[in-house]
Amino acid sequence: MLERFVEQTSFVSQEDFKKHLKIHVPDNFNFGYDVLDEWAKEDPDKIALCWTNDKGEHLDFTFADLKKHTDQTAAYFQSLGIGHGDMVMLILKRRYEFWFSIIALHKIGAVVIPATHLLTKKDIVYRANAASIKMIVCAGEEVITKHVADALPESPSVKCLVSVGPFVPEGFHDFHKEWKLVPPFVRPEHPNDNDDISLLYFTSGTTGNPKMVAHDFTYPLGHVVTGAFWHNLHRDSLHLTIADTGWGKAVWGKLYGQWIAGAAVFVYDHEKFTPADILQKIHDYKITSLCAPPTIFRFLIREDLTKYDLSSLQYCTIAGEALNPAVFETFYNLTGLKLMEGFGQTETTLTIATFPWMEPKPGSMGMPNPQYEVDLLRPDGTPAEDGEQGQIVIRTDREKPLGLFKEYYRDEALTHEAWHDGLYYTGDVAWRDEDGYYWFVGRADDVIKSSGYRIGPFEVESALMTHPAVVECAITGVPDEIRGQVVKATVVLAKEYKDKAGESLIKELQDHVKRVTAPYKYPRVVEFVDELPKTISGKIRRVEIRDKNK
Repeated sequence: MLERFVEQTSFVSQEDFKKHLKIHVPDNFNFGYDVLDEWAKEDPDKIALCWTNDKGEHLDFTFADLKKHTDQTAAYFQSLGIGHGDMVMLILKRRYEFWFSIIALHKIGAVVIPATHLLTKKDIVYRANAASIKMIVCAGEEVITKHVADALPESPSVKCLVSVGPFVPEGFHDFHKEWKLVPPFVRPEHPNDNDDISLLYFTSGTTGNPKMVAHDFTYPLGHVVTGAFWHNLHRDSLHLTIADTGWGKAVWGKLYGQWIAGAAVFVYDHEKFTPADILQKIHDYKITSLCAPPTIFRFLIREDLTKYDLSSLQYCTIAGEALNPAVFETFYNLTGLKLMEGFGQTETTLTIATFPWMEPKPGSMGMPNPQYEVDLLRPDGTPAEDGEQGQIVIRTDREKPLGLFKEYYRDEALTHEAWHDGLYYTGDVAWRDEDGYYWFVGRADDVIKSSGYRIGPFEVESALMTHPAVVECAITGVPDEIRGQVVKATVVLAKEYKDKAGESLIKELQDHVKRVTAPYKYPRVVEFVDELPKTISGKIRRVEIRDKNK
């Protein structure tokens, strides 16, 4: 399958990768027909989805199974009035019906809006009206269906509610009861053009209302690099990405690139994250590849790994937030596996990464994916030199890169603000070393300016995270009459240090940062808290901490 879309499928160096990576984009590409259905013809009995949950249930789906189920789901959605261009929200957690539904909607030519189950009535009303959502398909749980039902009177565009069970309240269609009764699916004569919108994500921004990030039907091909050349997958791989289906990371790691590479996707549907459960699943199912944010790895390395046979695990990747070098070193010492970092946004596919032929530098994101022409710009718009901080930008003056978003839906001004004059501004700041590796600094709004120095939150957070007292921390700037700003650390302590919170521990943490990184970066203000404010996707809301500092 991979050979259908790339001319060269193996590389020996970043130079080779940059020179020879070429991704073929067919006319009217549709992932449902051109990848899933083709696998069903080519290798129908191959396992595509290995699903289990915390109740002990387990189901395997072959590519042939998935073609059958996605066709049936497509016919069912059509019977409910869904057609080309219609907006459909999926609130399906890690239920296997998510995979049935997203592919079915692709086959129809509809627009998929994945959403987290943490949305409240207010969140659903906002999304329904902002995107003119026509149908909502959700997990049949009392809390979820109540929020959806409560939102309906204020969401006039929503014509249909579907529950996949087990709870199907009044006013909801019963997915599993009804979908078996519809006639066989007939493929639409022309389901989509390449530039039609196929996927819409509401980003959980740290300020203001979420933006609507629209991707076209070619977006899955942008994840060829994600699955085949970053996750390093092949047809014998069993890959686990830890992510809820409401977030972009799910299609990064649980769908597009993985199936193009021919790998099987492992899904663990659970209510509460428990590190021991994840390790047990790797042990029981012989998972070969794991991708998760650094927070997950921070919890995994606190477990006794000798209790589990992790010998099947061949490759580990990490994304979602910057990686603290201390986590890299500890995981490597415990497992012999190097964490291969990657960077991207909801607006992009994998943009910068440490690829298999590269030696990772702990804490570095790696080098640019050749799909994107990446640069760093100073605030005045001139290119940053090696070693100098600059905003990460993607050049689009020659052509729109495969995988870059289409637009912020229904917001031309916001689109132009981020993407103009042949440049897409990511809003993230980094620096590049003499070997071409990129190092994350922070969001442009988060960079602290103190006594003429520009201090990135991540570098101070990385230093603090190497102290055993610190479980989590956030670095922000506090206004200061003399220095402009000073560094503040908001710290969540490990259990064994909670009763030691006080001036002595503050001094110990300050001295620790001075030793680990440049002395001028140490936090002059330290606050201990029980938890950090976060978005519903788990990102730290530094803006909320900054607002408290004013």
